Amino acid sequence: MASSSSRNSIPAPEVVQLLVSSLADESSVVREASAATLEDIAALSPLLVFDCCSTLSRGGRRRFGNLSGLFHVMSVAIRALDKDAVGSQYMAKLAKVVAAEIISTKEVNADWQRAASSVLVAIGSHMPDLVMDEIFLHLSGSSSAVPPMVQILADFAASDAIQFTPRLKGVLKKVLPILGSVKDSSRPIFANAFKSWSEACFQYTVYYPSSEVIDGDVISLLNSAFELLLRVWATSRDLKVRTSSIEALGQMVGFVSRAKLKSSLPRLLSITLDLCKKNPDVTYVATCSLHNLVNASLLSESGPPLLDFEDLAATASTLLQVLVMNDNSKQLAELSVGLKIYNEVQHCFVTVGEVYPEDMFTFLLHKCRLKEEPLTIASLSVLKHLIPRLSEVWHSKRPLLVEAMKDLLEESNLAVRKALSELIIIMASHCYLVGAPAEPFVEYLVVNCAMPDLEGQGIDYQGGLTRSRKSVEKVVGVCPIDLREVCEKELLLLTVTVPEMEHVLWPFLLKMIIPRVYTSAVATVCRCISELCRHKHTQSGTILSEYRARMDIPSPEDLFARLVVLLHDPLARQQLVINIFNVLCHLASLFPKNAVLFWHEEIPKMKAYVSDPDDLKQDPSYQETWDDMIIDFLAETLDVIQDAEWMISLGNSFAKQYELYSSDDEHLALLHRCLGILLQKVNDRAFIQNKINLMYTQANISMPVNRLGLAKGMGLVAASHLDTVLNKLKTILDKVDKSIFKRIMSFFSDRAKMEESDDIHAALALMYGYAAKYAPSSVIEARINALVGTNVLSRLLNVRHPTAKQAVITAIDLLGQAVIGAAKTGTPFPLKRRDVLLDYILTLMGRDDEEGFSDASLLLQTRCLALSACTTLVSVEPKLTAETRNHVLKATLGFFGLPNDPPDVVSGLIDKLITLLNAILATSGEDGRSRSEQLQHILRQIDPYVSSSIDYQRNRGCHAVYKMLHKFRTICVSGYCSLGCQQSCSHIKHIDRVSSSSISNLPHAFISPSRDALCLGERIMVYLPRCADTDPHVRKTSAQIIDLFFSIALSLMRPANSTPGFDIDRSYSALSALEDVIAILRSDASLDPSEVFNRIVSSVYMLFTKDELVAGLYSCSTAICDKIRPSAEGTILAVIVFITQRGRELNGSDVSRTTQSLLTAVTHVSERHIRQETLSAICSLAENTSSRIVFDEVLIAASRDIITKDVTRLRGGWPIQEIFHAFSQDAVLSYLFLEHLISIISQTLVRQGDYPRRDSLAFLGESQLDDAVLNAAAVAVTAFFRSCGKVGKKAVEQNYASMLATLVLRLGISYSLAGTGQLEPLHQLLAAFNSFCDCVGDLEMGKIITRGGQQYEEDVWIGLIGELARCISIKRPKEVPAICSILCMSLERPLSFMREAAAAALSEFVRFSESFSSLLEQMVEGMCRHVTDDSQTVRRLCLRGLMPQINLVQYAAQVLSVIVALLDDPDESVQLTTASCLLKVLGTVPTDAVEPILLNLSMRVRNLQACMNAMIRENAFAAFGALGGYALGPQRDTFLEQVHVTLPRLLLHIHDDDIGVRRACRSTFKSIVPVVGYEGLAALGNSHRFNSDHRDDYEDFLSDAAKQIAEHMVTRIDTYMAAIIQAFEAPWPGIQANAIYLCSSIISFSSDQHVSALYRTQVLEMLIAKTSGSQDEIVRATGSIALGLLLKSDSSSSWRVARLESVEK
Repeated sequence: MASSSSRNSIPAPEVVQLLVSSLADESSVVREASAATLEDIAALSPLLVFDCCSTLSRGGRRRFGNLSGLFHVMSVAIRALDKDAVGSQYMAKLAKVVAAEIISTKEVNADWQRAASSVLVAIGSHMPDLVMDEIFLHLSGSSSAVPPMVQILADFAASDAIQFTPRLKGVLKKVLPILGSVKDSSRPIFANAFKSWSEACFQYTVYYPSSEVIDGDVISLLNSAFELLLRVWATSRDLKVRTSSIEALGQMVGFVSRAKLKSSLPRLLSITLDLCKKNPDVTYVATCSLHNLVNASLLSESGPPLLDFEDLAATASTLLQVLVMNDNSKQLAELSVGLKIYNEVQHCFVTVGEVYPEDMFTFLLHKCRLKEEPLTIASLSVLKHLIPRLSEVWHSKRPLLVEAMKDLLEESNLAVRKALSELIIIMASHCYLVGAPAEPFVEYLVVNCAMPDLEGQGIDYQGGLTRSRKSVEKVVGVCPIDLREVCEKELLLLTVTVPEMEHVLWPFLLKMIIPRVYTSAVATVCRCISELCRHKHTQSGTILSEYRARMDIPSPEDLFARLVVLLHDPLARQQLVINIFNVLCHLASLFPKNAVLFWHEEIPKMKAYVSDPDDLKQDPSYQETWDDMIIDFLAETLDVIQDAEWMISLGNSFAKQYELYSSDDEHLALLHRCLGILLQKVNDRAFIQNKINLMYTQANISMPVNRLGLAKGMGLVAASHLDTVLNKLKTILDKVDKSIFKRIMSFFSDRAKMEESDDIHAALALMYGYAAKYAPSSVIEARINALVGTNVLSRLLNVRHPTAKQAVITAIDLLGQAVIGAAKTGTPFPLKRRDVLLDYILTLMGRDDEEGFSDASLLLQTRCLALSACTTLVSVEPKLTAETRNHVLKATLGFFGLPNDPPDVVSGLIDKLITLLNAILATSGEDGRSRSEQLQHILRQIDPYVSSSIDYQRNRGCHAVYKMLHKFRTICVSGYCSLGCQQSCSHIKHIDRVSSSSISNLPHAFISPSRDALCLGERIMVYLPRCADTDPHVRKTSAQIIDLFFSIALSLMRPANSTPGFDIDRSYSALSALEDVIAILRSDASLDPSEVFNRIVSSVYMLFTKDELVAGLYSCSTAICDKIRPSAEGTILAVIVFITQRGRELNGSDVSRTTQSLLTAVTHVSERHIRQETLSAICSLAENTSSRIVFDEVLIAASRDIITKDVTRLRGGWPIQEIFHAFSQDAVLSYLFLEHLISIISQTLVRQGDYPRRDSLAFLGESQLDDAVLNAAAVAVTAFFRSCGKVGKKAVEQNYASMLATLVLRLGISYSLAGTGQLEPLHQLLAAFNSFCDCVGDLEMGKIITRGGQQYEEDVWIGLIGELARCISIKRPKEVPAICSILCMSLERPLSFMREAAAAALSEFVRFSESFSSLLEQMVEGMCRHVTDDSQTVRRLCLRGLMPQINLVQYAAQVLSVIVALLDDPDESVQLTTASCLLKVLGTVPTDAVEPILLNLSMRVRNLQACMNAMIRENAFAAFGALGGYALGPQRDTFLEQVHVTLPRLLLHIHDDDIGVRRACRSTFKSIVPVVGYEGLAALGNSHRFNSDHRDDYEDFLSDAAKQIAEHMVTRIDTYMAAIIQAFEAPWPGIQANAIYLCSSIISFSSDQHVSALYRTQVLEMLIAKTSGSQDEIVRATGSIALGLLLKSDSSSSWRVARLESVEK
């Protein structure tokens, strides 16, 4: 037994040596696997791993490439050693070796050095003194050995402070003597070591606070080191040395004597402070050390502070500079470091402040008074940090701090202002700001809250804005917005969270509302006032009493006037409007009671209007609406007050408001209106004159907004004081006229003066206009006539600037509205010189490019205003002349084509244009005929936009037509009202009475238009395509247009020559159906557009008269050529419906002209689909009318093209040929057209020769035809045959089988010739095949030919034949027997290509021949006979043909015998086909057919599982799994043996390189495992590891499988191991690795001594060979893991105590 054990024992040293050597492998995968294995082995046999590593490490880095990995494994092994097993001598020797290796190079901190250091540290964990001795030995050696040793000591201290600290004294004794000779490059290592040692000491004292390890000697040694580091290293020129030294000194200050620390403080502080000025990383180290130093110096328990404040003054100053630099660094990517620095500095100040509070206070105030901006900012930051912590100590210093901060209120630097603002809230919260002295600080915050957005604008504390760059400077990343946001928050916090500030803020904050400089802060101020008042409401009477107690607070009138004007912007920031309204409600006691009651009702409504800014922005006129609401609010407030004195006082307050706004401020516009509405309520004439003079003087009329506000304000005054306002305007106009000569000269010289004159004239025009608008209607006629008739207005019209033009246009519009308003009130009068005003408006709305103004948006706005003004003027009396009307139309209709940018402006312009067109239609013409002619004229001009390719133009055009038809119906059917009334009204009756006398003598036809005047046929064909438009809005609008047309038509009288028998009831029924469709469209936009269009067309064809139908068909070509595809398709559909339903009514001439129109459309349509649809319309015309006429027209057109064009090269194809194709495909027309052609043509083309060429074509009979029509007919019949007309199809059907069989066989020959370069036969055959397919109607077969015909590879054309056979079998099953009989005989042909073609077809036909038993038997016999054919293609195709989908029982034996024979075929493609076929067959054949050959099949399939072809392997594995279903009865045991032989290979290929093989193996595993009969093995198939593609999961699966095999399948292990070991030589590296892992896992899990004795050594030797000799990294890596498995699984203890002989000796 002993000898046996010795013989079978694992050569553990050899294995471990191999694994250790693998640590130097070139592959990182192998290195990682070896390292992981060695770490596992080290836990079991640390000495062996340690010995092997030691042996290989002797050569050093020169002999071992991965020394870092080696040392890492060694450190793990050493740590795993028991203390008893650690040999001091050997460890000493190892320590020497490692130390020697470390010092053998000048490298520092290399990976291998860190790993070597970990070895010494690991040794030190067992034998600290041994390591110390070794390190001490080298510390006294060469200088290059010292730094690594010191680094090891530092690592030892960091790793094991408890063992290191007691030995610190010895370390210091060894290290101190050599510190003086350390080079600069090594000093950071020593400094870091001292830091680590100090940290270890601190950690030791935490665990052993009463220990005396750190005695006087240690402190003395540390003092010496401290002195050296401070005096020499800390002053080094190398920044890294200085930084590391200061970091070490910062840790050492806690362990040096007080005397040493005190004497060293000046130098240490100086050096540390110098480092604080470096980069952020160095600064952070310095501040941390400084914090430790300050704590050690000032907070020592063993005595008083070591530093006076005078000694710390420089330190504090430097720290302030550090704060400034830290603030600057916030702009960089060092924010986290900056925050750490800030915290350390503040900790230093807190420590100093706690010890010297008075001195610190004085110091910081002194720095603030120096007015040095960076120091001031830092000092304020420190004060903000210290006040909460030293508030009790600094209680008596409050007045001094307040006075010092007052001096900073004048500072303009933004960063200083922000820091001071942040400090104010801290001071207030700690009761530093009390009483009147606090008011300047509150005002200071308000000033900052009013900070503008622009960085170039500053706040002058004395009042006003300044543009000086010096006044506001962007410092330390602070911008005005930042400062403003900070101060807004702090002011609100003062109000809400600091109760002591209430007496300071109220009523002082009311003073902050009025000044101009605080305008931007009003929202915040109002919010604060609201919060104060909300609190004071609980104290009755305090608001009013405290308000009256102070005389410097603004009056209620001033406050009200200021706040009302500031309401102007509803979207102002900080919810200004809401806050103002809240303040007015809270200050109710300051205002008249009646006003307050009104406000309680009105203010909530106004607040609700502005509550949702996003919703408000949706209304483009929200600003105008809001200003009107403010004026109404003010007017009603004045009405309820009814106090003349209060209103006079309020008027004076409004007058003072002009000083608070700049000349370009839009608030002035509202101020003018506010003052105007107030003057409207006042009766003091002198007061009114004074204030309107002030209004004009203060107005900046160069701004359109303010100019408009002034005009509206004057208009409001004119409502009660018209003459006063007109006198003022006349005075202004007279002054302007005196400088007319200067104006004329300015045109040539000074553009600024010209613009100034434009502004004055524009303002005057607007003021006249609004005076007319607001003035009472009873007094304006004479004044308007004077203004227009006496050329007063013309003096205002000569302006050039766009905004001035807009003002003049608006003024003219206002005059017209005043006339209309007078008419509404019952005092109508005509507007004189109206046509002249219209002409001037059209001139003003022209382009401004020539005048130097080319702003497109301004031009659009001018045009919008001009169109509104034109509409107004057109609507007043007198009526337009024809010349003026045409002039207006010409100038405006082009606006329909404007680009849709900006959409809102252009949309408004189009709406105004449509309104103008309706007004012209309503006012033009004296009778129905003239109005209908005018309507047709306008509609034809809009047609280009209706049929435009641009969506928005079509939308505009249709919308305009719809609106005009509505207007036309209102005028011609319901009457006409000049005021736009849609129903019966008094105005209609008035006009009817007036006009009745003038039209009483006219015929009725002139009073109302006739139906013919509507041109319904032409008009409907224009709008019908739009009913199928892509735009849903256009579809709906066009349907409504058609409904309106027919509605109007049915309401008009029918012409005398109308078609007899016109069914009026049917028309009304169709109109009702059309209106139902429109109603559905209005309610349900999701309705199918095609269904809607069909219903519209159904109504239209019934509503048409015969003449209208013909007119529509004549004009259909334009509609068919519509630019929108759905519209064109819809037109064609409509034409087909018209012809189908009413084609019988057309005579010969109508048919001929309609055909010509459709042919024109076919010629001009470029899109193929639309052309095809048009062809369908022609076919429909031929079917439903005279087909002969249609055919003649088509042939005439064809002959014309043949003569004049090269029809074979027409771009897009020859349209007439497509018509021929359409006829041939029509079920009815195909016979008719063929008969028509046969009557003309009697000649046929024939082919000559086997492989005809183009020059071998000949004609039977005459060779040429002179008649062009005959030529056209010849072309037509050729196209007819090739496009499979039914007549030609019948001729082909008789010989379908023989023709198809011949073509198929010819494909084989043609493709063989194509392979030699002879392509012409193939091209001709493919063309013939395509013609045949077209003729017999097999479109699918034609697609197959087209798709694969031009590819010449063998697999492609064989597949092509198979697809053809499949298609024929599906489409024409009755033809299959005849075709197959011919092809079966063709298998005997001598030419291989013909046999291959026949086999390709038969292999598909056989699948569809089950119903023909005799035929099927013949086919099976023939294909079985030819599985031994010389051609591998024939063999493969015949085998594929024997694989039917069903009913294989009858031929199962024959098929299986063929498969068994071909599984060993020498050709790989045949093998693949055979394996694939076998897999398919095994699912259908009966068990009794498989049982006799089950063993034969299993063995042959197993042979294919080792094939290099992945697809063959996949099918072979899958087929083996399928064979498991036949392992029944007596064959089960036989198949079980095959399963056991195959199972190892199956397990290995579950992680095959090919994903298909993996899937097949997984499926097969699940199929055959039940045959094995072990539940544990079967359960593995359901695990996640089994289905995962990750190698780690697969290895876990192999482990589980190996465990099952070892435990439950012991008798089969020999079989498995033989197969697995054989797989070690597999051609795939992945399979080799799988075999290695599985084999080692089985051995490791097996408890059978036989298995271990028989295979462990053998496998181990093979693994060693593979691991050391394989070229594949996965094999080497897996081999390393497998070796570890074998070692760990060996239960004997011999290998665990094994040692290398060389080491043992």
